[in-house]
Amino acid sequence: MKKKVNRHNRKNDRDTMRPEYDFSHGVRGKYASRFAKDTIMVVLDPDVAEVFPDAKSVNKALRALSHIIRDLPPNTGQRGSAG
Repeated sequence: MKKKVNRHNRKNDRDTMRPEYDFSHGVRGKYASRFAKDTIMVVLDPDVAEVFPDAKSVNKALRALSHIIRDLPPNTGQRGSAG
């Protein structure tokens, strides 16, 4: 049994890509290795994301915290521990 095609849905089947967005010569994953090499992705919990809404604010806070961590005596057991 053939599926009945609604003529109103044919409109949605048309290619709606604009000519200026021509990806026919694009290379999939061209910069993927560079992204993976230079980037560390982390997921912020929602309550933390409210305080740090963008990468710039997160980096600023972590840089400030890194100065505190570097100044800790090495025998405190705090350095290098992951939570």
